[in-house]
Amino acid sequence: MNSKPTPVLEPLAAPPAPPPLAAPKRGFLGLDNRFLAPILITAIVAVGHFTYGITEDHASPFLAWLTSGRVTTYSPTFVAILTAILAEVVLGRSVTGKWPHLASAYISGISVGILIRSPELWPYVLCSLITITSKYAIRVRGRHLWNPSNLGVSAMLFLAPATVASLSLQWSNQLWPLLVIWLLGTLILYRLGRLHITLTYAAAFVVLAFVRRALTGDPWLTEVAPLTGPMYQLFIFFMITDPKTTTRARWSQCAVAVLVAAVEMVFRLNRVVNAPYYALFIVGPVANAIEIWWDARKAKKSAPLPVGP
Repeated sequence: MNSKPTPVLEPLAAPPAPPPLAAPKRGFLGLDNRFLAPILITAIVAVGHFTYGITEDHASPFLAWLTSGRVTTYSPTFVAILTAILAEVVLGRSVTGKWPHLASAYISGISVGILIRSPELWPYVLCSLITITSKYAIRVRGRHLWNPSNLGVSAMLFLAPATVASLSLQWSNQLWPLLVIWLLGTLILYRLGRLHITLTYAAAFVVLAFVRRALTGDPWLTEVAPLTGPMYQLFIFFMITDPKTTTRARWSQCAVAVLVAAVEMVFRLNRVVNAPYYALFIVGPVANAIEIWWDARKAKKSAPLPVGP
């Protein structure tokens, strides 16, 4: 009786190794791209502080008593930064279960501490809390509608005008602060792929200054001068270029920048002091909501039809 040979089983092939994790993108000088924006905003604050003292100091009898007179003042800007970072850590860990990267909170805290002016401390704390909380509380299909800093600053300026004002300094006739910020900002935003937004907004602002001049009779240099102030440096380099609160297509990003400049012009013609914040507050969320709706509509159309029984 012939017996069949026993088949030889070949060993199973080892499963393919998972692809290696992508290394964080590096910017110029080998820096992680996530640190480029904090470097830029720190430079803006440093130049503004050493040139005009925009961070300010508030007297604190409590600190004077606590330190036996060695420390008598504090900077509300640093209070805003600390509040933003602590809120980001608590909310990020509670909502997502992960430790958040703190670059965004640092930028938000500095923006709040510089852009609002108040003799009281509570507006800085409250504005930072509104800014960070909005990142987790106001989302549509996982996306932000408002720029967090713009939302917080606009809310404080609108709801507490008797206590809160906005930064309104210009670089005066000194050209070097503006050159330093624009050189560094251009390099960083070019690396991050966001420079076209800033340039589009700046160009629209300059062109619309001619329109405002024709309508108001004010000198053109007066109409274009706000673009040189530290407030506008934060606005054009951070608020309107924030990747998480801008539309995705390059053409729509440029279109939104022009619309923000146009709405701002209307506010300025009506003597609204905080025109850029309110313009972005209106245009930004509308543009984002339209894009979210459009993306959902396309996804629904491209979804496969259900197969019947």
